[in-house]
Amino acid sequence: MGIKIKDAQVVLPEKGRDVIGTHSIYIEGENIVGIDTAPDGFKEDTVIDGKDRLVIPGLINAHTHTYMSMMRNCADDLSFTDWLFNTISPIEDKLTPEDAYWGSMLGQLEMIQSGTTTFNDQQMHIHQTTQAVIDSGMRAVIGRGLVGGEYDKNDFRLKEAFEEMKDGEKCDRLSFFLNPHAPYSCGPDYLRMVADIAKENHFGIHIHLAEGQTESDNMLKDHNCTPTEYVRDAGVFEVPTIAAHGIRLSDSDMDILKAHNVSIVTNPASNAKLGNGVAPVPKMFEKGINVCLGTDGAASNNGQNMFREMAIEALIHKAVNNTPQCVGAREVFRMATINGAKALQLGDVTGSIEVGKKADLAILRLDVPSMMPNNNLIAALTYSANGSEVDTVIINGQIVMEKREVKTIDSERVYFEIRKMCDRLGLSGRNY
Repeated sequence: MGIKIKDAQVVLPEKGRDVIGTHSIYIEGENIVGIDTAPDGFKEDTVIDGKDRLVIPGLINAHTHTYMSMMRNCADDLSFTDWLFNTISPIEDKLTPEDAYWGSMLGQLEMIQSGTTTFNDQQMHIHQTTQAVIDSGMRAVIGRGLVGGEYDKNDFRLKEAFEEMKDGEKCDRLSFFLNPHAPYSCGPDYLRMVADIAKENHFGIHIHLAEGQTESDNMLKDHNCTPTEYVRDAGVFEVPTIAAHGIRLSDSDMDILKAHNVSIVTNPASNAKLGNGVAPVPKMFEKGINVCLGTDGAASNNGQNMFREMAIEALIHKAVNNTPQCVGAREVFRMATINGAKALQLGDVTGSIEVGKKADLAILRLDVPSMMPNNNLIAALTYSANGSEVDTVIINGQIVMEKREVKTIDSERVYFEIRKMCDRLGLSGRNY
């Protein structure tokens, strides 16, 4: 099917910057095949009028747990340890695989409606998130969460991770990383095993790192090192790694991350809500670290909306550093697009609008109050947009949402299943 997006405002990469101009985009099959000029033989089956529209590369949520979407607003205003061990973990213990499927579908529905086309997910029920991705039309990097202490290649979670990877044979929008959960939940021998297996099989690694002060204090007390040093010494950074949070990082930690080309995905809403702090993103920029952006799960963020995340990311650093110049709208937009693609080893696939890349696009309305007047549209994406402006979403060349209607997900069925699940888990009607 040939799709032409005619005469829209389009965000294009130009010499390391994002530049907006009026362009037409030609899509054939899964790919962008032309910008302004159609290739020979191109047939327009669908034409999208670009008047009062802005086309951006689909946003990339570089760290989340979509199965947790039913847990939004059920564990609020708690300390990190109380939130995790006394509230969220007991709920997780009650979840069925079917619950995880519908939780992921709810998260993906929210992401599509707010312009996200790719997400990086750590989950615990194999096959459920991957099946949800197959059904929704999204692009995703998936990993079964891994926890353990010993070097044990018979570990059941590791076996499940490899079993889940068979789902990738059904869908070229799926790819997989190994996902050791965190330094505080994985022993050094276990991390070494995961790193060895990742190296043998050419996998990336996705891990939580330096998320809170308690983690850092315990690591210093028990191992006489920082969480970053602990993970490095276990060999994790010998393979491409994306580390979530990166809040408690020293200068030497950041030097380690840069030396090993580790990408950090910051989660400002979740980090702030749990009182864990603010990641030193301006310093990471100075060090040349690739920093990308994610929401984390809805249990700690309460949303999966990357526009909200972009705004918080830009604003929180201005407040903490007492300067409006430290993290700007242009940097944040790249964090939410091409930086995330690079971190997930998808830089040649998505993250920017270029001929040859997959057609992963979000089309926003410009004729709405939040985007008027149409002045600096890059700034508007971070400071003005809220996600409701997203009108149409194309993923892998397929129109998955048109005029705010998601075509690949039965939203009413999702809501029905979520309500039923929350009633069963005792999550409905919490008013405390």
